[in-house]
Amino acid sequence: MCDRQSGWNTVGVGVGDGRKPLRGRPDGFRHDASRIAPEARRGRGATANPDGRFEATQRETFDDGWPEEAERARRTEVTPERARHIITRNASPDISFDRSINPYRGCEHGCVYCFARPNHGYVGLSPGLDFETRLFSKPDAAALLERELSAPGYQPRTIALGTATDPYQPIERSHGITRAVLEVLARFRHPVGIVTKSNLILRDCGLLSDMAAQGLVKVAISVTTLDPDLARRMEPRAPHPRKRLEAVRTLSEAGVPVMVLTAPVIPSLNDHEIEAILEAARAAGAREAGYVLLRLPHELDELVGDWFSEHYPGRKEHVFSLLSGARGGKTYDAAFGTRMIGQGPYADLIRRRFALAKRRLGFPEEPVRQTTELFRVPPRAGDQLALF
Repeated sequence: MCDRQSGWNTVGVGVGDGRKPLRGRPDGFRHDASRIAPEARRGRGATANPDGRFEATQRETFDDGWPEEAERARRTEVTPERARHIITRNASPDISFDRSINPYRGCEHGCVYCFARPNHGYVGLSPGLDFETRLFSKPDAAALLERELSAPGYQPRTIALGTATDPYQPIERSHGITRAVLEVLARFRHPVGIVTKSNLILRDCGLLSDMAAQGLVKVAISVTTLDPDLARRMEPRAPHPRKRLEAVRTLSEAGVPVMVLTAPVIPSLNDHEIEAILEAARAAGAREAGYVLLRLPHELDELVGDWFSEHYPGRKEHVFSLLSGARGGKTYDAAFGTRMIGQGPYADLIRRRFALAKRRLGFPEEPVRQTTELFRVPPRAGDQLALF
């Protein structure tokens, strides 16, 4: 089979049973077919669209002599996903929650570094441009959540909202799934922690303020950089850094506890901004701060590497050298305890800088915790009233 692509023929190449990821070349992607012309990805983060690691074939190209055809810009497509459950459980010992909800699969923000990109492989799509243009919504999320919270024997613990993809990405404006989920959590008086990099969260400020007054919510705002040019390149459809700091301030003034996340810390790209980000966030009212060292699972090492080749080619080798030194000589180490912050001299330096800046700026040592004591299943229409 051949597909026309920009004057090149694209052929499928068998790669075995498709269950193991292919290792890429150190200078870029395994096949040029994965690269996308700039005009077809304007306003997007990924520079390529490699085949998913579970696919039985991979693409490569050859010049067929025909004139090149201009590729059209990708539009965002949203497909409803009918999930059977909405609460996802985990037993990871190095994260503070054991359950989470993601209203959407894929994310239009287009952050090139997003560790969730490889998850698109599970639905037969690419972790590259597909991840930010071919999205899935979960319209039944609120109804599923209400059913699961009402189940006999359910034991409440904080639900993390938006751990893989941003619950306040642009399509939330029209779909409103995150808002519906929050309304269910509020009625059940269930604790929640929200992670986002969008000031769209301010739409729900009133609801969050009411929940915060009951000790039910904490919000983490991701501020990766204060440099708008860098932000535009690596997270093109996420709000301006200034807007995120304004969200920190507005939420804090409304009584909502806010944490700032410097995530990810990318060697030789934004690591010099750690102190400045913490200072700006603390001035805006942030009560907590955290960070994550750049994580590159599966295809993400090639995606980020290709992005560096286009945007910062002179830094690419140095960035990956420092990252490798913090990951035991590998691009990525998934070991619990170190996967978030790394190890070795560079990782130790980042950890010490972060701790010193937090202490100097007066960030409290103890995190704000949500309560589970108010949880209750609200009565539904037609339910028999209790006598006592």
